[in-house]
Amino acid sequence: MILPILIYGNPILRKKCIEIDQSYQNINLLIKNMYDTMYKAKGIGLSAPQIGLSIRLFIIEYNNFYKKKFKKVFINPKIIKNYGYDLISKEGCLSIPNIIENIKRKNNLIIEYYDENWKKYRQHFNGLLSIIIQHEYDHIDGKLFIDHISDMKNILIKNKLKIMFNLNKKNF
Repeated sequence: MILPILIYGNPILRKKCIEIDQSYQNINLLIKNMYDTMYKAKGIGLSAPQIGLSIRLFIIEYNNFYKKKFKKVFINPKIIKNYGYDLISKEGCLSIPNIIENIKRKNNLIIEYYDENWKKYRQHFNGLLSIIIQHEYDHIDGKLFIDHISDMKNILIKNKLKIMFNLNKKNF
């Protein structure tokens, strides 16, 4: 089932999410619906707050240049360490349509999380996967990629964000 994606300005996108446990109802159906929603929106990641749920869950599916697929569910993730050199890459967000900006993030991260079978992992990611994970992780902490934009650049996109907020506030 395709779920509605919340748009910038919705207060749920700014809430720090809560952890869940194995008793969370219909988690597998939720994950399936999140993937269906992400595919329909042509995204590479989707977090629970983007569909209105304030829980610490996000999904990623990314095909790299070598056509190697990375598909993973992150439940109750905790970033242990961000490190390495800064990478600057263009980021966009399904909750902030039509805005793409250069964002600086660390090249490496170590993260702990559970998968959809409640198996616990501690993994290292680097490069673009690290950036995608950090972007989705920000969502479950109530942050958006625009929070990483310089003040000057933020001023330039402020009008676009204001219009987006005003168009969508009736949906809150």
